[in-house]
Amino acid sequence: MRTPPAMIVGMVLCPCGLLLTLTGTLAPNWRQVSFIPDQPTDLVVEQGIWDICRERQSSHDRLCGQPDELGYFEQVPVRVAQGMMPTSLVLTLLGLLVAALGVRCWHEEPRHVVAGVAGLVLFVSGLLSLVPASWYTCELWALPALDGSTLGVGYSLVLSYLGSCLEILGGLALALSFHHCCKQC
Repeated sequence: MRTPPAMIVGMVLCPCGLLLTLTGTLAPNWRQVSFIPDQPTDLVVEQGIWDICRERQSSHDRLCGQPDELGYFEQVPVRVAQGMMPTSLVLTLLGLLVAALGVRCWHEEPRHVVAGVAGLVLFVSGLLSLVPASWYTCELWALPALDGSTLGVGYSLVLSYLGSCLEILGGLALALSFHHCCKQC
């Protein structure tokens, strides 16, 4: 029997989602602060969930590990993201491992129940990364910043969103394997 297309879709989307979510979690650019008063106009401060970096756009000089003078890392959306994003990554790895056991890798027939369970795990891991990304976006302008500065969404936040969506879609595709089990009953 050939591997069902839904399983193939799930096994393609979920690793892609994992890579995007991993990059979004580690890269320090969930929010960009620019046009900071009393600073050069080409200075951009990039705030992530683990680090703060300053970059001069004209010379591309970048310094990371900047001090958190405004209490950015103590904010609830940032702390929630610090907990949920790594949890999502670990759950995604676990789900991909279970999916590899369920999808027809070395068996004649796919194990539909195992692939379906993996799909549910991957769906939950996608939700675990989508929640902090959404909450952070909702609170983006409420997080501390100097008055008069311009705030913008960083690429890490966008990558986290995309990765979460790919994991959710891939998990749903793998969860369709339960349909095959119901047909046999």
